[in-house]
Amino acid sequence: MNQEISLLILIETKKGQRQKQIDAYNKLLPIVLSEKGCLQYELKEVEDNEDEFVLIEKWASKKDLELHDNTPHMIEADKLSSTFRAKPVTVIKLKNIN
Repeated sequence: MNQEISLLILIETKKGQRQKQIDAYNKLLPIVLSEKGCLQYELKEVEDNEDEFVLIEKWASKKDLELHDNTPHMIEADKLSSTFRAKPVTVIKLKNIN
């Protein structure tokens, strides 16, 4: 049985680099949303800190998420993001209680 997987990804950009994060997200958005199993891919800005973001992802299955993580566009995005992020992201994996 496939179980949906949700992720909260905490992102902090270097000072003055927030627009690069937004641009990278906007470039990836249509590509990721077209991937098999992508149910949600949404970037939110932390209200009190413009350099902090939360990326909300929801996938139909663990397999779909694994395929996504290994796509050429995500591998390239990970390399690029290291140039404007203050530190590695924190990934919080969520699952349904019931």
